Amino acid sequence: MTSATERVRERVRESYGAAVTGGESCCGDSCCGDVTPKGVAAKVAGYSAAELAALPESAVVNSFGCGNPLAFSGVEPGQVVLDLGSGAGIDLLLAAERVGPEGRVIGVDMTDEMIDKARQAASSAGLANIDVRKGLIEDLPVDSGSVDWVISNCVINLSPEKDRVFAEIARVLKPGGRISISDIVIERMPWWIRRSGRLHSACVAGAISEADYVAGLERAGLAQVEVTERLVYEANQLASLAESEVATANLPSWLRRPATRLLAAATRRFAGRVWSAKFTGLRGALI
Repeated sequence: MTSATERVRERVRESYGAAVTGGESCCGDSCCGDVTPKGVAAKVAGYSAAELAALPESAVVNSFGCGNPLAFSGVEPGQVVLDLGSGAGIDLLLAAERVGPEGRVIGVDMTDEMIDKARQAASSAGLANIDVRKGLIEDLPVDSGSVDWVISNCVINLSPEKDRVFAEIARVLKPGGRISISDIVIERMPWWIRRSGRLHSACVAGAISEADYVAGLERAGLAQVEVTERLVYEANQLASLAESEVATANLPSWLRRPATRLLAAATRRFAGRVWSAKFTGLRGALI
């Protein structure tokens, strides 16, 4: 029998596989901003025009993040960077440029379509220092104590086993290694959102509070955990998320309009309680 955890993973895998094939965001407008025209999602997430202009179009179009984990980070030449849920590769490419040919960037993703896109993007960019691996962020195919940085962009909220993810982050980091993670958090989530499979894939139902996120990282052994940036989503962005989810729910035509109105009205109540946060921290000498 398939466990609830595996059902969540399979739903996320299917959603993101379909999204990358169609070039549309699973997160809807609330996470990633207006995805029309293509590439605006990445700009809203905090990437500069100069950064985007230097990247293959496929990496930009298929960016489903909620921030730029590399912005203002201290990634240096020669270092090893690990991207959790590396997707189509936008952060892999930016990290590869920063670490240079003497450094290395590892991406881990569980979705075949994403892995293919990331590898194609690395090849198109002529970057040989990128290694994209298939795997779960709860069980990373990465050696212990082998990376200088762990980055991630709107992915850990999707995990049904966040404490395992936090423990894996601590395991793979070198002593003194750092994190820079952008993710969605939510305060006081109602039970009916928590149980929504579609809203889980949309970066909402799996999100936890900012305080719980920080506590989870600290329990895993990370130190100096801080939230350095916040982008709070407005009511109209949350309403757009509701509309996008109803549109893809395969409901009978007569039910779509009332369902859209009901869900939009409900999500507007959460304005100011959903935001993108950037978490930083480091691994101490002993875990």
